[in-house]
Amino acid sequence: MAAHRLPPSLNRLLLAVKKIKLDVPLPSLILLKIQYASFRTRCCAVQPNAQYSTVYSPNETTFDKILIANRGEIACRVMKTCHKMGIQTVAVHSDVDSSAVHVKMANEAVCIGPAPTSKSYLNMDAIMDAVRVTGAQAVHPGYGFLSENKEFAKRLAAEGVAFIGPDTHAIQAMGDKIESKLIAKAAKVNTIPGYDGVVKTAEEAVKISQDIGYPVMIKASAGGGGKGMRVSWNDEETREGFRFSSQEAASSFGDDRLLIEKFIDNPRHIEIQVLADRHGNALWLNERECSIQRRNQKVVEEAPSTFLDPVTRRAMGEQAVLLAKAVQYSSAGTVEFLVDSKKNFFFLEMNTRLQVEHPITECITGLDLVEQMIRVAKGYQLHHKQKDIPINGWAIESRVYAEDPYKSFGLPSIGRLSQYQEPLNLSNVRVDSGIEEGSDISIYYDPMISKLVTYGATRAEALARMEDALDNYVVRGVTHNIPLLREIITHPRFISGDISTNFLLEVYPDGFKGHQLKEDQRRELLATAAALYITAQLRSQKVLGNLRVFSTPVECSHWELCVELDKGRHSVEVTKSGNVYTVEVDGGKVEVSGQWNLASPLLPLTINGTHRMLQFKVRVLSKLAAELNSYMPEKVPEDTSSLLRSPMPGTVVAVSVKPGDTVAEGQEICVIEAMKMQNSLTAARQAKVKSVHCKPGETVGEGDLLVELE
Repeated sequence: MAAHRLPPSLNRLLLAVKKIKLDVPLPSLILLKIQYASFRTRCCAVQPNAQYSTVYSPNETTFDKILIANRGEIACRVMKTCHKMGIQTVAVHSDVDSSAVHVKMANEAVCIGPAPTSKSYLNMDAIMDAVRVTGAQAVHPGYGFLSENKEFAKRLAAEGVAFIGPDTHAIQAMGDKIESKLIAKAAKVNTIPGYDGVVKTAEEAVKISQDIGYPVMIKASAGGGGKGMRVSWNDEETREGFRFSSQEAASSFGDDRLLIEKFIDNPRHIEIQVLADRHGNALWLNERECSIQRRNQKVVEEAPSTFLDPVTRRAMGEQAVLLAKAVQYSSAGTVEFLVDSKKNFFFLEMNTRLQVEHPITECITGLDLVEQMIRVAKGYQLHHKQKDIPINGWAIESRVYAEDPYKSFGLPSIGRLSQYQEPLNLSNVRVDSGIEEGSDISIYYDPMISKLVTYGATRAEALARMEDALDNYVVRGVTHNIPLLREIITHPRFISGDISTNFLLEVYPDGFKGHQLKEDQRRELLATAAALYITAQLRSQKVLGNLRVFSTPVECSHWELCVELDKGRHSVEVTKSGNVYTVEVDGGKVEVSGQWNLASPLLPLTINGTHRMLQFKVRVLSKLAAELNSYMPEKVPEDTSSLLRSPMPGTVVAVSVKPGDTVAEGQEICVIEAMKMQNSLTAARQAKVKSVHCKPGETVGEGDLLVELE
């Protein structure tokens, strides 16, 4: 077989690697890997007819090699643009991420340490070593981790390496919520009433809150992503909020400083995307509506907003640009606002990085924001003027997370993706992801699976495509939030645009319970389950031949079954003619037909003449099995009033009790941290502590016993 000839550029790269002296002490570098293959482009995939940038000019020279100091979907997203621009990429990864998609997608990969972020993705020494060894000329930080760390940007500048983001002055000024608010005021940007200094103690927080007037928002000065934020309605909540916010801030950002400001009831969270270069040019790229949130973290976003009129949009955009110019901003950034019911808007914060939700801005403007960041970092001027920025169509993003939406709208879930299929067979669908079938969702990192984006000429079109895309998404092996996402985008309030940051709490005051089936929907689901059960039995009998494992013979065309759904049992009768099943259930008849390819994770069926995609959990039993099952003793539910179990996988941060202590109802017993969010677990009743089964620093799984009461 002929030897595979490498291109000259890769030959030079291999020669450079061979020249590295192995006796140079590089304790933080564990692996340097070269990959030359057809790059995997499934992650960050964009359908050809989806709106996306085509303005890249191959005549512009930027960088030969960029290191992406991040992981997961955002690392893949940046690499996609780099490959389009002909730029070589370097991935960094922890030891548990050695087989991750972003590692496979890069031209080179360097292991920078063990799983904990403090020892890998936040390890500046290891990342700087990776920059030196690979010869990367620039670093793109993505979002999170070191993306808004001014020290990291300074260290890169000292090495002559470009930081693909703003300069350190802008990072420092806008990264500190206290300083950014003062700058915003000076730049004539509308700001929220509040205390401009650093709050040092819980009692000082109480006094300031009383002066401002409840409710107030306690938030981390260096925060972002909803971490280190608490709403307080009284003095006691302020004391508790001060403690938790400072702990979360220290854990997430290494900075426990807090500020307090007036909490605006029923606000909308609307942000303006800005783009600026080093030549004094700055643009606002329209807005994104980000009001659908849980625990101050966004879940569904859209661009543009249904709420803004052209006058308000322009006013917000112009103020965002004023702020960017006030700090001599260069690169892509986002100015976030809270907007009240009368369209008064107030500056919230500026994120000096690429936002998670940037794809929807790319869809309606046609600009590739990563490409623009790379151009600006190289010193080029912006191609566009403000009048050139369009709003073409509508885009919606759903954040698909590995989490249980039935627990506080989403507590993290960990596990391995046993099946994974993105809905890229549909038109105008974009999926930014950094995982594949077989990938692990671990306790160490954010539980995001992907960002699902749909585009349409109108909002109704984009919403219809989102519903279809969610129905065609297959995720097995972890609990996921697709049921919640689908309920949100089909809810009448969301469809009408009647939303605020309180949407989930108002629509689901008792928590999310899943889709509530109507009578005809339940009948269709029961009939479909019965038809699938019979199809599977018949298929197994044909495969097994004369072994006759099942009681129902192949020749039979009539069956009596029992289908269990939501703790209810339903008797059904099924007859078969060709590929069509007629099912009698709950006093009605349902016809189910299809190709019956049981190997497919998604089975499109026709039910009473209408195409349907169904994903539900049901249990089907033969008539005999159902009769025998009625004699089985029911499992007695565990008395959870005396037991405190972990509701999620995480790390024990603090234990507040010891055996023999008496606790009151609602008293904090311990704190569990999962994905950098701290959760206080409390006693369900007044009792004496019998035993404690955990200690600070321990890793616990979902359902693990933490504390037992007498």
